[in-house]
Amino acid sequence: MSHSQPHAESQPRDIRASTVLPAKRDDIELHTADGLTLVGELALPEGKPPVATLVCLHPLPTHGGMMDSHVLRKASYRLPALADLAVLRFNTRGTTSERGTSQGSFGEGETERYDVAAALEYAEFHDLPHPWLVGWSFGTELALKWGRDPLVEGAILLSPPLRRAGEADLDAWAEFGRPLVALVPEFDDYLQPEEATRRFARVPQAEVVGVDGAKHLWVGEPYVRIVLNEIVRRVNPAAAPLPMAV
Repeated sequence: MSHSQPHAESQPRDIRASTVLPAKRDDIELHTADGLTLVGELALPEGKPPVATLVCLHPLPTHGGMMDSHVLRKASYRLPALADLAVLRFNTRGTTSERGTSQGSFGEGETERYDVAAALEYAEFHDLPHPWLVGWSFGTELALKWGRDPLVEGAILLSPPLRRAGEADLDAWAEFGRPLVALVPEFDDYLQPEEATRRFARVPQAEVVGVDGAKHLWVGEPYVRIVLNEIVRRVNPAAAPLPMAV
């Protein structure tokens, strides 16, 4: 007597580090005001419009940061399907990933102002809704220094060092008035939760979330889940918490 096995598709599968969920993925190019072409990718929910957009700003390219840095890559692999978000990633000037190399050379966080502007211009031109900046490490400095655009709904900072971006940038963000969320690892190499709380106190609307056990690079699937959940809670609360399986 034979028993039919349930189809594998009907069994929920755990979301793992390597999981790639369905999305509409397009290679894109950004064009800066100072004449450079930057390479990137836009991941959109399949078959429906996004409810909000993440504009991702990667870690320091001189230390291996790029659009494929793992938290940003996992955001693009998961969040279009799980949270109806558009995820725009790109390589800042002079940065290389599998997608290719952006023109130009590293600008110490200064000439990258044009890269941030080009990404926001792309989002505006393509009607990508409610853009939020998601900066990681060096990317948080770019968000704080160059992300105060009327188009921007808010910023989420992962492991902010507060080195290139200082008190003047924090004061300007306070005046800008948009939400600012800093996710700060307990064991960060540069800025830990207690000092982060003190320094971000200049920004009345800032929220500092200390993450127990985490390190600057957010290695480990439990920490990636925390980061992605905190992002979604701010940007599309209806989709939080994210499922652990699909």
